[in-house]
Amino acid sequence: MARTPAHIELTSEEETTLRHWTRQGTSEQRLVERARVVLLSHEGLTVEKIAERLDTRPARVSKWRQRFMQSRLEGLSDAPRSGKPNKYTEHTEERVLKTLDEPPPKGWSQWNGKLLAQRLRDVSEDHVWRILRRRGIQLQRRRSWCITTDPEFGPKAADVVGLYLNPPEKAVVVCVDEKPHIQALQRAQGYLRLPDGKAVNGFSHCYKRHGTTTLFAALDVATGQVKTGHYTRRRRREFLDFRNEIVAENPARTIHVILDNLNTHKPKRDRWLKLHPQVHLHYTPTYSSWLNQVECWFSILSRAALRGASFTSPRQLRDAIDAFVQSYNQTATPFEWTKAVVHPTGPKQLYSDLCK
Repeated sequence: MARTPAHIELTSEEETTLRHWTRQGTSEQRLVERARVVLLSHEGLTVEKIAERLDTRPARVSKWRQRFMQSRLEGLSDAPRSGKPNKYTEHTEERVLKTLDEPPPKGWSQWNGKLLAQRLRDVSEDHVWRILRRRGIQLQRRRSWCITTDPEFGPKAADVVGLYLNPPEKAVVVCVDEKPHIQALQRAQGYLRLPDGKAVNGFSHCYKRHGTTTLFAALDVATGQVKTGHYTRRRRREFLDFRNEIVAENPARTIHVILDNLNTHKPKRDRWLKLHPQVHLHYTPTYSSWLNQVECWFSILSRAALRGASFTSPRQLRDAIDAFVQSYNQTATPFEWTKAVVHPTGPKQLYSDLCK
């Protein structure tokens, strides 16, 4: 006579968990089967009845009954298996990353997965690329950066940012710089019909040069208006001529001019400043042209009026720039410049804060 197996009593939490496993669409089927074995045992069914209902062997039912009675819900999980030992360890990843800090083989400018695997010998190329992907390292990507070494970075940057955030009353704050050697390139352009019927706007790779022009620009920080001047060169005399035009447009007003450190901007003896005491020059720190707002406007000019355009002469190029400036000034608005905290004694901290 077969012996009746011990009855399995479930707590309310265990029963809720097991029923959730059986109803959840993402549960593994083997886990669902084990949960049903325990639930049917809780209802009082024998091993044979459970095996018949679940279409499995009685020995399998007994196994999971015993596992549950010994370890409860944790016993329904698969037991850990030894399997094949890992060929690569954390030390392997450390070796790959350490090798990246070494110079590449002679004749190569940078590492790649194949070169790393050849240097390490016992690590496959696939595993090298696997480590690089997991670490987010892209060997083919290159980015440049420029960090100022100006010892007076903090005070100079604070001075410029202060003019942006809190300009003096009844004074004009302008950002001045030049864009030299803008090329007048002539090239065929227009819409191209593709084989699939679509049309794209493009231009020919071939072009003809027709000379260059130099553009001086002054951006009014308060209004966003831009004043420009065209010159064939960018010497000191052209720079002074452009500054004279700025002074002439703002008679009897104090003018604060933000400039970079080009040698034509800061001579040792500036007689022009002695003749114009109402003009005050403020220089950005070295390698910090991003602090000059007129650079933002130069970027807008390049994208909107110069990139991909065709010109047959420097005159036509200058006319196109003037047309854009006239159109831009009709809806010009000041750039939004925000800065919460200034660190006059911490150049690196101020640099990182301004870049946010």
